[in-house]
Amino acid sequence: MIETGTRFVPMLIGGEWVESADAETIEVENPAKKEPIARVPRGKAADVDRAVKAARAAFPAWKKTSARERSRQMLTIAEKFDARAEEIGRLIALETGNALRTQSRPEAKSSADLFRYFGGLTGELKGETIPISDDMLCYTRREPYGVVGAIVPWNSPVILGSMKIAMAIGAGNTIVLKVAEDAPLAMLEFGKICHEVLPQGVVNIVTGIGEEAGAALAQHRGVDKLSFTGSTEVGKSIMRSASERIVPVSLELGGKSPNIVFADADEATVVEGVITAMRFTRQGQSCTAGSRLFLHESIFDSFLEKLTAKVRTLKVGDPLAEETDMGSIINRKQFEKVCSYIQDGLSQTDAKLLTGGKPPSDGPMSQGYFVEPTIFGHVQNQWRIAREEIFGPVLVAIPWRTEDEVIQMANDSHYGLAGFVWTHDVGKGLRTVHAIDSGFVQLNQGFGQFAGQPYGGFKESGIGKEFAVDGMLHSFTRSKTVAVSLKL
Repeated sequence: MIETGTRFVPMLIGGEWVESADAETIEVENPAKKEPIARVPRGKAADVDRAVKAARAAFPAWKKTSARERSRQMLTIAEKFDARAEEIGRLIALETGNALRTQSRPEAKSSADLFRYFGGLTGELKGETIPISDDMLCYTRREPYGVVGAIVPWNSPVILGSMKIAMAIGAGNTIVLKVAEDAPLAMLEFGKICHEVLPQGVVNIVTGIGEEAGAALAQHRGVDKLSFTGSTEVGKSIMRSASERIVPVSLELGGKSPNIVFADADEATVVEGVITAMRFTRQGQSCTAGSRLFLHESIFDSFLEKLTAKVRTLKVGDPLAEETDMGSIINRKQFEKVCSYIQDGLSQTDAKLLTGGKPPSDGPMSQGYFVEPTIFGHVQNQWRIAREEIFGPVLVAIPWRTEDEVIQMANDSHYGLAGFVWTHDVGKGLRTVHAIDSGFVQLNQGFGQFAGQPYGGFKESGIGKEFAVDGMLHSFTRSKTVAVSLKL
């Protein structure tokens, strides 16, 4: 396991564990204690170039590796990951601030399952035959792109990183993965498992700052496909870089997801579902967070009373403690951003702060980047805290009267990633689900995505799908049409 302290942890390029070309480093912080725990290379363009060249060199042999053999190696990685899931889960908690019990341990276990899922699909990347005429055989075949450049954020670094690696290499590509500078350690540890199993250069993991290493990867002419998960603004820059070379992209970006509760759903199980959908136990640091709570006016006060009481029972504290429900914000910059949104909500005279608010400046909570779960009632849909992605534990409650009104408000957003609907009337619920302009909508549940569910957003929440076989097929392979005359 990676030791803590200020130990140097190298990155993986071409089967070797290396420092950056100029030997510069980045300090990784434990956000729950505001203390440094490690240093990693500050990779830049020269390091990205080396990684892309290593992936390019490894591609021809990996492309020719049989689907059965790719599957065998991926399933071996899944087993090795399973054996170390607890260790890696604790490392995720240490570097992200996400609570071990509620977030980091499940993330590690789910990452192993993702590799197992995609490892079982390598033989399913099939083409199709096309009946043109009896004297012509026409068919399509799926082929890997080549080198995939992938970039992942810090909020769920291992599940997103392992998912992109699994889809890319399962389809026969090689990959250069740029991990987030705030949370690189667990993915580097996962890289050790890949290094033990895969040929050198098939998986390369680069550390560095987004504006340096991330931008260099997005702009590199040796990259054949780009896959990015992160903010909408950075996603736009990735797409601009890809347009210069006509490189295919898949983007999973920001969100401000509607969480719609009908009048017949004023009950404890729905309260718990709304808390799950809001991702409070991940400090609200999730693109799918249902942070706009639309409550029917007839249950507005009663539902908020139950919700506020339940949220106040969440234990905020040490991410590594088993009793902790909710950990810390990732870093000072994000902490200050979240606090600024809370202040903005407090400045709205019509809004009502129901729980939480600005964090204390002294005491145990001030020793890390901790923010209590915060709920504002009587918010208007056009306010800043209701329109912009806060990426923190801040939920806004908005009353509604008619079905048409709530659908209009739910869709009045430049985002379209996720959505949640709660009602006992299945017909009404499905009608609402179908009307919501988002890529991933759930009825009467608030879970995250599972392997096998195509996942991606509409509008400025992204383009393309991942997490499922069709994402692997359409986002990580390309279709070639072959026509053969049978007359000769």
